[in-house]
Amino acid sequence: MDKELIVQLMQWHEDDEHQKIVDTLMEIPPEDRDYEVISSLARAYNNLERYEEALEQFAMIAEQGQNDPLWHYRMGYSYYYLNRYEEAVNVLSIAQDLDPDDEYTAMLLNSSQRKLHKEQQAAARRAVREQHHDSGTAATPFEGMDLTGFWDDSDYAVREYVSATPTDELIASVEEELGYKLPASYIHLMKQHNGGVPNTTCFPTEDPTSWAEDHIAITGIMGIGREKSYSLCGDLGSLFMIEEWGYPDIGVVICDCPSAGHDVVMLDYRNCGRDGEPEVIHVDQENDYEITFLAQDFETFIRGLVSEDEYDTSQEDKEEDLRKVAVGKFSPLLTELSSSVTEVDQLEQKIRKVCTRIVEVKGHFHFHADELSTLMYDVQFWLYTNSYPNTSRQQYLDVYEKMIAFGGEFGQGGYAPGWISDWLDGRIREGLIVQDNGVLSFTDQARSEVIAWLEAEAAEEDGAPFKSQSTKR
Repeated sequence: MDKELIVQLMQWHEDDEHQKIVDTLMEIPPEDRDYEVISSLARAYNNLERYEEALEQFAMIAEQGQNDPLWHYRMGYSYYYLNRYEEAVNVLSIAQDLDPDDEYTAMLLNSSQRKLHKEQQAAARRAVREQHHDSGTAATPFEGMDLTGFWDDSDYAVREYVSATPTDELIASVEEELGYKLPASYIHLMKQHNGGVPNTTCFPTEDPTSWAEDHIAITGIMGIGREKSYSLCGDLGSLFMIEEWGYPDIGVVICDCPSAGHDVVMLDYRNCGRDGEPEVIHVDQENDYEITFLAQDFETFIRGLVSEDEYDTSQEDKEEDLRKVAVGKFSPLLTELSSSVTEVDQLEQKIRKVCTRIVEVKGHFHFHADELSTLMYDVQFWLYTNSYPNTSRQQYLDVYEKMIAFGGEFGQGGYAPGWISDWLDGRIREGLIVQDNGVLSFTDQARSEVIAWLEAEAAEEDGAPFKSQSTKR
């Protein structure tokens, strides 16, 4: 390739204009394409997620690429994203031998090896399962297990998770909506206590996840129903997590986690069909929806839950979050917004007081769908639109993370974007936030009630979310 074209291709690559690279290089007659042209074309296909086409191009220069670590790395990249992990490991191992100091190769090789190991473990489990397919009469679910004291019926748990005992008709309709037959052990447990927060919330793992090196944690178990947000068909239930958060459509989300949506526990029906006995898995959005096997069935998962005391960091984490909300420095944006407020005295201290109560209730600093979190969603919107009165919906969603979610010292290190947009749309439907030519703002009454609610909660009074204007009529 001539130097001018190389410079142009590099610029397009930096600008993510990969289709322009493909279109330009495809204009070169096949007989005139050299090693560099084909390699660049294959890389562009990789970046367009057209991995099979990339492999076709790499195959054309296989002989020339045998001593090129970059050729092996890019081949491995294609294989990895096609879930062909054994082939990825093979070529990436060669790439590492050719260039031992390349950190990208090392990272992709490590990830490929980990996923290959998980595939091999899954294959071994399937083989065992097939051997024991005819296991005779099933035992009564949870036979011999004392479930007394299993549930933590705090006010929060009862309010957010627990529903009435499900009828057979409700179970059938939920199964139809989800498209999967629920495990008998799950139904048995839900008929005794329909959703909730267990006292034991951790499950050991052999493989590390974004949560911890040796275990995952759950916030609660979703019940059978539609009314509670944290029920299977609730507004934050299984279908929401799959359709809005992009979790794989391979089963049913049954547990949410403390990460505020960035990992979940699911029933996995891939190996048993929609009417079979699913395995239980952890799905990690933070690591490209990586799947980690937890248990062969729901009952085994429940029996395997252990106390967070086993892992000894929860108290330290809570204490660190309490320190963070007490003295952590506000983000530049939150500092700017707070300084312009005249209606509330000692605003910073009041925000810290509410966030301290959130940590005390939950044990960690994350906003979910509870009342105090809703207050903080409202407060942030009030502060931002007070300083920037011409804010559009998208502008607010784009800037939200700069206040507290990724607020540095006084921050959470993550948030659930779907929950923010749902909160905003809900406030608009209630008439508390109005739109005028695309500009959003609280009504005067709603604004006053947010301020009053903040004052009440900061004073540790019994606060309650303000009602919609339609309810007050």
